[in-house]
Amino acid sequence: METPDTRIIIGLAGEIASGKDTIARYYEKRYGASMYRFSDVLRDVLKRLHLEENRRNLAQASLMLRQGFGEDVFSHAVGGEVTLDKSPLIIVDGVRRETDVRGIRNLPGFRFLFVAADPKRRFERLSRRNQNADDSTKTFEEFLSDSALESEERIAELKKKADFIIDNNGTLEDLYRQADLFVEKMKEGEEGKWAWNSVWGSAEKDA
Repeated sequence: METPDTRIIIGLAGEIASGKDTIARYYEKRYGASMYRFSDVLRDVLKRLHLEENRRNLAQASLMLRQGFGEDVFSHAVGGEVTLDKSPLIIVDGVRRETDVRGIRNLPGFRFLFVAADPKRRFERLSRRNQNADDSTKTFEEFLSDSALESEERIAELKKKADFIIDNNGTLEDLYRQADLFVEKMKEGEEGKWAWNSVWGSAEKDA
């Protein structure tokens, strides 16, 4: 796995607090994966402007940049960095729309992974973390309202476009097991021989 053609590039998508960031950090720690996040560009902009890094400001910055420079502005930025990265495993976290993967979809070894979880479970996880300034104080109604933001509303649609889906309604250990299984099958080149549904534990060999 020393050439770009043998890399594994994983695009990660999932609704708010679905567990995609947990998987990304796990891959980074366990496999030494390189990490790229679409939101890093937005956070850099907000820091330069001395604005709070809350979900609504991030959404507004995303909208303004895409309106000014095109829908694929983030794909162009991240895709350029990924192309130069020679790491065996690369994670691209925070895919929100199809245009986000336009610059990396055709790279050898790319697979699109969607992490799914129920709204109540996602809200509980959000309340326990402090990724954004206003996460820990939100009500469930405000959480559902955030899912309707322009930056979030298209994420659920990506589930239909994903190569694989992980169901994260179980334990952390179960999430890691599924994450490991995905990478192992990618390394073995056997992912095309498997048929997956939303629960990885019920994957069965194609006849």
